[in-house]
Amino acid sequence: MKILLKNATLLNPSSPHHSSLKDILIVNGTIGEIGEGIKPDRDTKIIAHENLHVSNGWTDCGVSFGEPGYEERETIGHGLEVAAKSGFTKILLNANTDPLPDSSSNIGHLIKMGQGHTTSLFPIGTLSVGSKGKQMASLFDMHTQGAIAFGDHKKSIDRSNLLKIALQYCQSFGGTVFSYPQHREIAGNGVMHEGATSAGIGLKGIPEMAESIQVARDLEILKYTGGKLHIPNLSTQRGVDLVRDAKKIGLNVSCSVGLPHLFFDDSHMEGYNPNLKIFPPIRSKTDQKALQAGLLEGTIDMVSSMHEPMNIEHKQLEFEHAEPGSIGLESCFGILNKLFPLDHVINFLTRGAGRFGIDAPNLEVGAAADITFFDPHQNFQFSAADIKSTSKNSAFLGQELQGKVIGSFNNGKLTIND
Repeated sequence: MKILLKNATLLNPSSPHHSSLKDILIVNGTIGEIGEGIKPDRDTKIIAHENLHVSNGWTDCGVSFGEPGYEERETIGHGLEVAAKSGFTKILLNANTDPLPDSSSNIGHLIKMGQGHTTSLFPIGTLSVGSKGKQMASLFDMHTQGAIAFGDHKKSIDRSNLLKIALQYCQSFGGTVFSYPQHREIAGNGVMHEGATSAGIGLKGIPEMAESIQVARDLEILKYTGGKLHIPNLSTQRGVDLVRDAKKIGLNVSCSVGLPHLFFDDSHMEGYNPNLKIFPPIRSKTDQKALQAGLLEGTIDMVSSMHEPMNIEHKQLEFEHAEPGSIGLESCFGILNKLFPLDHVINFLTRGAGRFGIDAPNLEVGAAADITFFDPHQNFQFSAADIKSTSKNSAFLGQELQGKVIGSFNNGKLTIND
């Protein structure tokens, strides 16, 4: 297979071709040539598009689909197609299936189901058996089968000793522990951020303290044990401050921020839109600005779309009774490109892979082609017609987005949007 990307602006700061207009020839899954005026032969597929830009393939560090167990929400095969059409060539799959990925056989099953697609799937195994937070799962066995990290999805590790033992144990094979940043008892039955808005509209709030106490405890344990800790989807200014201080003293901690937390603040809850119900909750304007600043300065390492499909009977309910979650893959680039300069956006979307030891070939001749292509200048209003996912629970419906993904190439396979 030969593919020629014509007149593409190449965005890769480590390349001598950065920000220049080039043709890129892919031959049998490998970048064969980067130059100007490359002549295609009869068997070459040509991709030409106004304002065509290319970068290294993007990574999403926290995606949910449904299969196995909740196939009506999304299957793995179709979900990976949606990811590829959204520009993501690598995704970390959250541990929230049924059965849960808490054994080597279940991890192996997910790996097998994820093969043969443009987008590579890297499953996160549960930290505890059955995600019950009591007994540590067989982490090393799951690691040998391909688990990329370990965490109980959207469940805080209540038992401090479990986190301590897991961080110590994972050091023997370089494993990463995920710890959900929300204290279960303090969060209680809250459904949104605690503040003036929650009081005004009569919904039970989750205080900022629910995050800061959990993060502070986790970092104290990490300071004692060593190891690699990842905190997914920070939502508060205080959480950012704690991680920044931890990095300054050399702790091996990373964190992500969810796309909705960068774009919305709690004032948007006044419409009681159930698609805006996510956990951790969307916080105050002050928190939103702190998250944006933390991402730009590098305290926050990466962005997650927080893609979590939910079928309609779980979302089209009164706000307090709706299940939390929003899909985000399709809107991720257009939202980020609206909020930040393009070079920063590409950095956010590509710098996460290395944290988890994922091979991310550089965009250069002789390297395996792992490429996302897009038009950063196309503005549009995000509508139901733009949703490719099986479930339609998007928090971003009706929002003005800037930039559209054209397609991606990885694993010797090409995916192009219609």
